[in-house]
Amino acid sequence: MSFFDRPIINSPYEPPSRHWELDLDGRPTDVIVEQRRGSALWTALPGAASTTKNSAQASLVFNTDLSTDATEFNPSPMINDLRQELETWRNLPNPAQWKVTPTTQRLLQHWRAIQQDASQTIRPFFCQLEAVEAAIWLAEVAPDMGRRGRRFLNWISIANNFAVQAEGTPPSDSAPDLMRIAFKLATGAGKTTVMAMLIAWQALNAVRSPNSRRFSKGFLIVTPGITIRDRLRVLMPNDEQSYYDLLKLVPHDLLPDLQRADIVITNYHAFKLRETFDAASGTRQVLQGHGDALQTLETEGQMIQRVMGDLMGTKNVVVINDEAHHCYRERPTAEAVKLSGEERKEAEENAEAARLWISGLEALNRQQGVRAVYDLSATPFFLSGSNWPEGTLFPWVMSDFSLMDAIECGIVKLPRVPIADNRADGQNVMYRNLWPAIRQRMPDKRKKGEGKPDPHKLPIELKVALDALYGHYEKTYRLWEQERVGIPPVFIAVCNNTTNSEMVRDYVAGYAWTDEHDQERIRNGEFELFRNYDDHDQRLDRPRTILIDSAALEAGGEIDKAFRDAHATEIEAFKRERTRRDPTAGEISDAEILREVMNTVGRKGKLGEQVRCVVSVSMLTEGWDANNVTHIMGLRAFGSRLICEQVIGRALRRLSYDVDPATGLYCTEYADIMGIDGLNFSDQARPAPPQPPREVIHVHAVSPERDHLEIVFPRVEGFRTDFPKERIDVDLSRMEPYVLTPDKVGATVVQMSGIIGERHQLGLQHLDDRRLSSIAFDIASYWVSEKLRDPNGAPKTHLFPHAKRIVLQWLNSDRLVCKGDTKPAQLRYRQLADEVCDLLMGALLDQPGGQPIIRAVLDPFAPEGSTESVSFNTSSASRHWPNPERSHVNWIVTDQDWENKLAELLDDHPDVEAYAKNHNLHFEVPYSKEGEPHRYRPDFLVRLRTPDGEPPVTLVLEVKGFRNHDAMLKAEAMRNKWIPAVNRLGAYGRWAFEELRSVYDFGPELDAAIARSLGEKSLV
Repeated sequence: MSFFDRPIINSPYEPPSRHWELDLDGRPTDVIVEQRRGSALWTALPGAASTTKNSAQASLVFNTDLSTDATEFNPSPMINDLRQELETWRNLPNPAQWKVTPTTQRLLQHWRAIQQDASQTIRPFFCQLEAVEAAIWLAEVAPDMGRRGRRFLNWISIANNFAVQAEGTPPSDSAPDLMRIAFKLATGAGKTTVMAMLIAWQALNAVRSPNSRRFSKGFLIVTPGITIRDRLRVLMPNDEQSYYDLLKLVPHDLLPDLQRADIVITNYHAFKLRETFDAASGTRQVLQGHGDALQTLETEGQMIQRVMGDLMGTKNVVVINDEAHHCYRERPTAEAVKLSGEERKEAEENAEAARLWISGLEALNRQQGVRAVYDLSATPFFLSGSNWPEGTLFPWVMSDFSLMDAIECGIVKLPRVPIADNRADGQNVMYRNLWPAIRQRMPDKRKKGEGKPDPHKLPIELKVALDALYGHYEKTYRLWEQERVGIPPVFIAVCNNTTNSEMVRDYVAGYAWTDEHDQERIRNGEFELFRNYDDHDQRLDRPRTILIDSAALEAGGEIDKAFRDAHATEIEAFKRERTRRDPTAGEISDAEILREVMNTVGRKGKLGEQVRCVVSVSMLTEGWDANNVTHIMGLRAFGSRLICEQVIGRALRRLSYDVDPATGLYCTEYADIMGIDGLNFSDQARPAPPQPPREVIHVHAVSPERDHLEIVFPRVEGFRTDFPKERIDVDLSRMEPYVLTPDKVGATVVQMSGIIGERHQLGLQHLDDRRLSSIAFDIASYWVSEKLRDPNGAPKTHLFPHAKRIVLQWLNSDRLVCKGDTKPAQLRYRQLADEVCDLLMGALLDQPGGQPIIRAVLDPFAPEGSTESVSFNTSSASRHWPNPERSHVNWIVTDQDWENKLAELLDDHPDVEAYAKNHNLHFEVPYSKEGEPHRYRPDFLVRLRTPDGEPPVTLVLEVKGFRNHDAMLKAEAMRNKWIPAVNRLGAYGRWAFEELRSVYDFGPELDAAIARSLGEKSLV
């Protein structure tokens, strides 16, 4: 058995009892070791030259390149030692031996009970409870264990002091200014639940033992951004989604005591001193005169008063830092680390943020006192700009549950990255680290006065990479649709600046542009599932692709004007959607709208529910925990393994937490990553059907994937256009073969692999579905609009049919040669299409004097009804999941059981091409009842299969278990008025109407109704 066959070998609710062995390169040996994986985290610790007799530091040096006489870099032994202490303590059978307060004892018993209760849908993972147990043991048990316990407490003191001392300074085990304890939990392991358990433990003990100095009922929770701050509202005991009640983390009888906790949630930006006097620079100069500069910033005390709010005056609060790797004091050093370019800018930003965060906590400690600081992070490492080697572990980390541990327990998805491709050099895997190959051809930030870059001039290698990853996304999307997940998977592209992110967004989703006649035109996106425009060039009510500047949004300030302009249309669309859902909602800023969208991606009934693609301007490294992210494309430099792990972490949160009853383990889920090279993963992909959420309530037309199943009812007409008499042709024998290879377009076959296992191949097979006629259409459109112009510069649109015919002839000839798994559909890339058109221009034969050409076009301004307009939410449990090859709409909402039976027959009937339930479809027939006008809504519309060349036939079905007088009036109106009137129009094919009354056996009656409808001839 290999890791790939069975990566998940531990229960998330039990202590890990075994692990997959890895070799020195981090790759699997396919050997299972029957014990828990040891923690092996590189950290900076006091070296042998400065080790005191009381320290527990081992002297072994693991990396001499990073070590000095005063500092060693080696795995921390304390985490593993503390694990052993916790295991022994946890297994004590008598609670009286636990050496904890009665309140703590009650909580531990409660948590362990619900953890083992399989009937509870959401229960604490072992890693969550272990982190809380570590905090409890260190606070309550260790102080009473003599030397054995002091060993760990001294260690924490030394670690905190050492981190702020200059290199070479002897370490001290005296009480640090801030006592910080860090818990390392992999992304997706549920840090918010750990916070709730820590708060419950501290607050309930403080309420029941008010004189104890170990506990506090005042809490300051600090986050790196507004999104996380808003998400952590569940930690407030009075919140309607409070974790204490929702997850049953607190026994019911203790909940009233928890209400006495005082909790403030803020983002670290609030620690910045604000102006207390708002005046223009001229006014300032007048008031200042020739004296000293005006002191208009708030004082430290005023800042603390503003931030703390209800906590002002509470002594010795407990601080909980979420994503705590942003909070540290820079290491005093004689020589700072030298960086350049983007790395220097990133380091400066990191240092500024860390300085602000830690300074705020130090100020709070001076003003009110801080009892303890609990740090939670998946990556509690020093960042660049800290004067530590980037990725150095915080030495005060006391609990570790790594990404590999989380994968083996099934808590997170399994990431897959490229490991090989089919380019000729065979050396570097281009899509593993794409940015160096394309960065010189990507535009810098747009300068003032410059026009908008052409999205179709993105480097070909980038287009191929997007195509390859999108192809796999499309398969995932179809699978989720088939499995009735109800929300789409999400594709993330992480870019380096607004200009490039806007280009990527426009390329995949479409954009508006102005032609030479100042007319607005629409260029639809290259990826059908990500398009923000429909087939009629109308912008979708809800964008499928959004552009997010996470850094600007999280800081809480005004968003950049260029960024706001870049997606002003999307902002307006989401504002309209928000107003539609809640007409009483007040004004909301652009930034708030975008934060709400980003914060609700993948959440049913919310603004971000149906977002499929997120193009991020900044790193998007934390605070965004959508569980439906399946694909990430990195289009920027990633300076460290730390940043890589943080970005990849956005795709690791599981979709389903349902345990397989047969094994007691989770099923494997996957995330595919390109362009991010920093993790030594060698795992890979195999299809894993998702486990859908239990309830789906959004009913909508699946567009454009099922637009061929659209049913339109009468409001469409045609028009005729005559083209000039002119004809063009080409002599293909004059052309050289056009050879398409991976060397020209980039790798077309990519081997994806993850942490262990077989290889999985991604390619461009989905492009085979693109018909040659469709490719010819796109190339001919470009040819006519850009190349075939009259002397005045106007496109010769009348030549388009000939252009398409020529391109199609060329595509079918031996003049096009595709090698190395390249595809004809790639000729749609702007650069390649331009080459093809130039070649064809050189082989043109002008043959004027052709016959007129006539085309019929739908009138886009005429009103019409269609299944395309269906979009509503329902809580009805009576619904049917239709055959996706028969229904334009994802759900059929039914009123009676027999409507479900009829839908099942329509799913499989050989004469049915498409059908729709008339629920929120607004297909109505006017009729008169008792002298008053009424509107009749039949039950089903069914489009029947007809031989090629014959007009379509649509059957209107009414299902009646009981037929009263009103039903008769409706039927008469249909048969004698509506059906003849519509059939006379001739533009909608033939229509028929039938009533089905045998509700216990529809089959024979349905067959007869369909036969009559297909056999009838038009009354016109």
